[in-house]
Amino acid sequence: MLSLNLLMKLFKNLYVRVLIGIALGVVLGLVEPDWAVEMKFLGDGFIALLKMLIGPIIFLTVVAGINNTGNMKKVGRVGGKALLYFETVSNFALLLGLIMVNLFKPGKGFNVDPSTLDASAVAQFAEKAHNQTVVDFIKNIIPKTFTDAFTGSGDLLQVLLVAVLFGFALNHMGEKGKNISEMFSSLSKIFFNMVNMLMFLAPIGAFGAMAFTIGKYGAESFGPLLSLMGTFYLTCILFVLGVLGPIARYNGFSILKFLKYIREELLTVLGTSSSESALVPLMEKLEKLGCSKSVVGLVVPTGYSFNLDGTNIYITMAAVFIAQALNIDLSWGQQLSIFLVATLTSQGASGVTGAGFITLAATLAVVPSVPVAGLALILGIDRFMSEARAITNLIGNGVAAIVVSRWENDFDTTRLNTELSHPVSIVNL
Repeated sequence: MLSLNLLMKLFKNLYVRVLIGIALGVVLGLVEPDWAVEMKFLGDGFIALLKMLIGPIIFLTVVAGINNTGNMKKVGRVGGKALLYFETVSNFALLLGLIMVNLFKPGKGFNVDPSTLDASAVAQFAEKAHNQTVVDFIKNIIPKTFTDAFTGSGDLLQVLLVAVLFGFALNHMGEKGKNISEMFSSLSKIFFNMVNMLMFLAPIGAFGAMAFTIGKYGAESFGPLLSLMGTFYLTCILFVLGVLGPIARYNGFSILKFLKYIREELLTVLGTSSSESALVPLMEKLEKLGCSKSVVGLVVPTGYSFNLDGTNIYITMAAVFIAQALNIDLSWGQQLSIFLVATLTSQGASGVTGAGFITLAATLAVVPSVPVAGLALILGIDRFMSEARAITNLIGNGVAAIVVSRWENDFDTTRLNTELSHPVSIVNL
């Protein structure tokens, strides 16, 4: 039997507390679903507190990343390598989603009548997708004012834009900008400490979010949609082990050891369904693993907009699933069109409420035979798939930072091996 002292040590660990929060949320959702639904404000409140800080943190880290490199050639080189990696791996994710949904055919046998679909439930997403032309997309990247990037739509692309411009300008000032650089460094530490303080609330946020999800939809209410969920989760696991795993091994580390190393962040994301909740802790652990601060400051924030592996898997799988459920046979040409359009629509999808559905609606538009109202089929279970999306996105960004650091020869391999080979016991954390 565990001693009281050991139990107290375990409870002090965030990993354990988040796990307890998730478990309690599941129990409440099953036992008292009405009460559980009311707990939604706890999860929403925790995410809102973190999102309040995400914009300034990304701005400060990108500015510091650009300024700390010392020369603009390196900034361009790191940025170019990161974007090349993002695009390549993202396409693998899109393709894997397409292969798995055709292999398992989770939508077959649903025999849904399109006339029975509730188009009003997804009208807002369809309208936004319809109005999202290339010109509108470019306009949305440019904020009306400098401060609007932080107080406007909440689009991370706007924050990235002003951060890159500010970082280049600050770097160009040289010694004259030293005082500003030092001030930003201090501000960055303050914001990181604020996030670390808020992480004490992570178990409560995880409890509220999980309780709402289980209480709202129930474990038995999915019916045949469980097939899609199971296929999606399996695909995410295959992507992490079968795509990111070899990439990690080629770059000198084990993906399984890396997952164990960031287990606290993974549990936090699992409970809150938001990869943003683990942004700061992930960056701190990547630096501890041996990645340079400048590369982490450039790659990870950019990856939150351009390296959404879990979201990419979801887009192609969900699009074909809807067609299968409506008994619409898509030709390989139509599926190729979905793939090609998704390579564009999936970029910069984070930071906007309902971005996944908006992106999916925009992707479906390339196949007129599939009604956008079909999104209503997965609206109810989208919440359950968001955990896998967010976790896969988080792992993908962590691996990307290590890979780009190694490409730049700006990496401490000895520290990586030490940290991953001798992880600290959760009792002693």
